[in-house]
Amino acid sequence: MTSTLVRRHRPRPSSSWTRDAHARTRDWAEIQERMLVPLYEAVYERLDVGAETHLLGLGCGSGLALLMAATRGATVCGVDTDEPRLGLARERLTAPRAPGGHGGPGRSARLGPGGPESPCVQEAAANAAFTVVTAFEPLSALDAGGSGAAVSAAASTLAAAAARTERGGAVVLAGWGPPERCATSGVLRVGARLADPMYSPGERREEPTPARWRLCGRDDLEELAARAGLRPDGSGRVACPFGYADMDSAVRGLLSTGLFDAAERATDPTQVRKEITEALHPHRRADGTVWMPNVFRYLICRV
Repeated sequence: MTSTLVRRHRPRPSSSWTRDAHARTRDWAEIQERMLVPLYEAVYERLDVGAETHLLGLGCGSGLALLMAATRGATVCGVDTDEPRLGLARERLTAPRAPGGHGGPGRSARLGPGGPESPCVQEAAANAAFTVVTAFEPLSALDAGGSGAAVSAAASTLAAAAARTERGGAVVLAGWGPPERCATSGVLRVGARLADPMYSPGERREEPTPARWRLCGRDDLEELAARAGLRPDGSGRVACPFGYADMDSAVRGLLSTGLFDAAERATDPTQVRKEITEALHPHRRADGTVWMPNVFRYLICRV
C-alpha cells in the first residue's frame, strides 16, 4: 500500500524542497521551539545553572535553550546535525551583547555540526570538562523508527558526551509524558498513520521503517540512560502546553518538528496539512487560538 502511494505522488523538485526546508526552519525558531521553554527553565533551575556551569547542548537546534543558559551566565557549547537550525543558533549566540545587556553571549559560545566528536566540543572540553549535558530532543522522536537503532545511536552519543563531562556532572534526557496527559499525541499519530497505514503506534519492528513519532514508554529514559552507562539521579514532569495564535500557525509549527516528514513522502504535503488541521479542530478555541496541554518528563543522570 505504501509503495503505491509513493508512486502516485511524484517527489517535489529540489528547489521547492529547499524553500520548504528554509521556511520550516524559521517556523521552528519562531513558532515551535518556545513550546519547550518551561522544560528548559525547570531543568536549569533544578541544576542551578549559572556562571559556574559549562554546558553542552546535544541537538541544540536553533539555540533557544543554549541562549537561556547563557543568559544565566553559563558557558555554552552546542552541536546539531541540522545545518539550517544551527545557522540560526549561530545568529542568536554569536551576536555581540549590546550595552543594555541584550543580544547573545558573544564569542564565548561554541557551535558546530555533528555530535560530541565535533571539533567545537573537543575545543570546549579541552579548556574545562562540561558540568551539564542536555539532550532535550524528546525521546519519542529518537526511537520513532521502532527498530531500536536510533536509541542505540543516542546511547553512544550520550556516552561520548559523558566522557567529556566532569565526574559527578549532570546529563539530562527528556521525553513526552503519559499520552493521556499530552493532547498533542492524537495529532502526532496522524503522521504515523499516513507514513505507514499498516503501522500501529507502539509497535516495534526488526526491519527498518520510516522515521515517525511513537508514544514514549514509562521507562524509556531510564533504559536509554542505562545503555549510555549513566546513573539516574532524579526526574521531574513539566507542563509544556502547545499554544498557537491560529490554525495556520499550529499546522506550520507542528510541521516544523520534522515528525510529519515521512508522512509527506508517503502521501503528499496537501493531504498531511488537511489531516493535521482536522485533528487540531477539537483544540481550537472560540477566539481562533489553538491550545493543547502537554506534559514532558526529564531525567537527570550523573556521570
